[in-house]
Amino acid sequence: MAKVVITAVGSRGDTAPLIAIGTRLQDAGHDVTLSAMTIFEDLITGCGLRFVPHEVGTTTADLSAFEEIENPAKQLMEFMSPKGMRLAGENLLIALKDEPADVLLLSPFAELAGHPLAEARGIPSIGIRLQPMSTTGAFPPALMGTWSGGPAINRMAGRFGAGVIDRVYNNTVAHFRAQLGLPKVSARTLRRRRTEAGWPILHGFSPTVVPRPDDWRPGIDVTGYWWPPRPLNWEPPAELARFLDAGPPPMYIGFGSLPMPKAEAERVSALVALALHKAGVRGIVQAGWANLDVATDDVITIGEVPHDWLFDRVGAVAHACGAGTTGAGLRAGVPAVAIPYAGDQAFWARRLDMLGASAATVPFKKLTVDGLAAAITTAMTDADLRANAKAVAAKLAEEDGPGQVLRVVDRVTSTR
Repeated sequence: MAKVVITAVGSRGDTAPLIAIGTRLQDAGHDVTLSAMTIFEDLITGCGLRFVPHEVGTTTADLSAFEEIENPAKQLMEFMSPKGMRLAGENLLIALKDEPADVLLLSPFAELAGHPLAEARGIPSIGIRLQPMSTTGAFPPALMGTWSGGPAINRMAGRFGAGVIDRVYNNTVAHFRAQLGLPKVSARTLRRRRTEAGWPILHGFSPTVVPRPDDWRPGIDVTGYWWPPRPLNWEPPAELARFLDAGPPPMYIGFGSLPMPKAEAERVSALVALALHKAGVRGIVQAGWANLDVATDDVITIGEVPHDWLFDRVGAVAHACGAGTTGAGLRAGVPAVAIPYAGDQAFWARRLDMLGASAATVPFKKLTVDGLAAAITTAMTDADLRANAKAVAAKLAEEDGPGQVLRVVDRVTSTR
């Protein structure tokens, strides 16, 4: 069996699905290590995996502390800048310096340092992604939103996006290559070499939600979702269990890892409370990284709770449409209210709408009490929405995303 090192650079949503991969590989006999930020140690070790910590950089050592930051959007931009990616990559290389590996599984933010590390060690690597970013005529890269200019324009957008990434991070990649004693090669040339070699890229979402584009090259695959396992011996908080037992299924509202300054979080908390009251439904609000706080007779605020447990007990879910939360709602077969903010969230909101599982798309920046209340009412009462969501859930239940990752890991390590 192989020694597998999985790298997770980012938020909980970027990390939790990789635990599903790790536990499946470990169950199959592989020796698995997952490297992620220190704040996720309990989440990872609680699922039985070996954990190696790394931080993302000196300016964003704890991405969960945005309530203490005046401008979280600026902080995120600093993290994604060449300087931020260099800091994150250097910390990852330090963390993995003495970690043996037969194969590296690289999340997107880990690729800049991970590709040179794999090359320097002479071992294979596999890309593990939660968003479709590879060039296709079917749609532009997910981070570009919901528009489509037709096959030619979409492909042009994909090539343009890849070119921008290569130009922006070219010097960052060169720094890691020099640090590891590798010859100087441009990021563009390295990308072309990976394409020609059929470097495997695996996507952890369902082909029911995003079918694999016919024009993707061999080696780029859609495996099905990677559902995060529950921590060993996990039990629901007693207060939450009592709340659920005390009345009909409530509405879930949460924004996950979306950062907000304290004043904005207070505004959103008040808006959510009023919208739930106007809709006349009970609510569960997840505090998330924004530290939302809503407490009334009919609303409870919770911390982190496994979505596979919670979403089976709610009537509908309202969220920012991160890839993982979108999938979790579909897995539970409950209607959604899409509240996208930035990045790939509008892409997933559009997918929910195309599946007929979304009551409405209400962009976060246009969120109002009346608009949210109306969407909540539709999500909680529309029988067609519920039937569509349950039909999707039935298809997702037939898939085995981690099993497909296991097969690729077995293939690339068996040839060494």
